[in-house]
Amino acid sequence: MMRRSKDGSTRFNEEPGPYCSDVHLSPHLRLMYLLLGWCFFGLGALGAALPGLPTTPFMLLALWAFSKSSRRFHHWLYAHRVFGPPLQQWCTHRVIPLKAKVVAVVTMVLSFVYLAFFSQISLWLIIAIAVLMLYGAYFVLSKPSRIPDSESTQPSAG
Repeated sequence: MMRRSKDGSTRFNEEPGPYCSDVHLSPHLRLMYLLLGWCFFGLGALGAALPGLPTTPFMLLALWAFSKSSRRFHHWLYAHRVFGPPLQQWCTHRVIPLKAKVVAVVTMVLSFVYLAFFSQISLWLIIAIAVLMLYGAYFVLSKPSRIPDSESTQPSAG
């Protein structure tokens, strides 16, 4: 994705990576997506330092927003030393690491307990939130935790 030129500057390949859009948007929409991408990136970077705030979902949203606005920033984030590997794992294999699954489900459970027992919201809203959280937990838990072994995906030699 990224290479260094002879003068030491970073260059990006011209091929778009996953999610990179070829749609030509107006300059105003591109700017909106670029700002949105940086907002999501900022939230994801905070999530790397603050427990309970997720990193990868915000980085995925940033990657998507950059794909609509800036090929350069899309490639930069996708090839980033720290944030790139989980994005690449998700884009190529739809992998959610086990640690992320545990944090996601525990956060959902604790949030639901707080909403259900310590807040004054209506029963129908609690039920709606429970249904959404159950779907979220199902989605997260239904994805693989590791990249499949390359040996197990190849047919055995006879």
